Amino acid sequence: MSYTINRIVSGASFDAVDQRTRQALADRGFGVLTEIDVKATMKKKLDAEMPPYRILGACNPQMAYQAIQIEPRVGAMLPCNVIIRQVDDAVEVSAVDPVASMQAIGNDELKRVAGDVRDLLAAAIAAI
Repeated sequence: MSYTINRIVSGASFDAVDQRTRQALADRGFGVLTEIDVKATMKKKLDAEMPPYRILGACNPQMAYQAIQIEPRVGAMLPCNVIIRQVDDAVEVSAVDPVASMQAIGNDELKRVAGDVRDLLAAAIAAI
């Protein structure tokens, strides 16, 4: 089982892929709740250089509400992380597969909701 949903985008800048990712997520009901600029953080904390790398904490409120109603502790696994990172002359977008991350809980109803979220994330990433 793959633990991520991935796409490589060639011929576009990091910032363009970032904007396209945010729009694709929004088009499928996700908002970006958190954002971590990993490159800037590593430079500030460790004086380390690295290619652009950003983590977006994406949440679809309707799906999150359903999941929390089924299993209140699922909030420890929310929001869904989506990464955008420079790889050579392309940009990779990856999202955690919610079905894979929910394996630890062992609740079939929750896995159904996670499958719906996975489908939405996969559609968003395919649309970038």
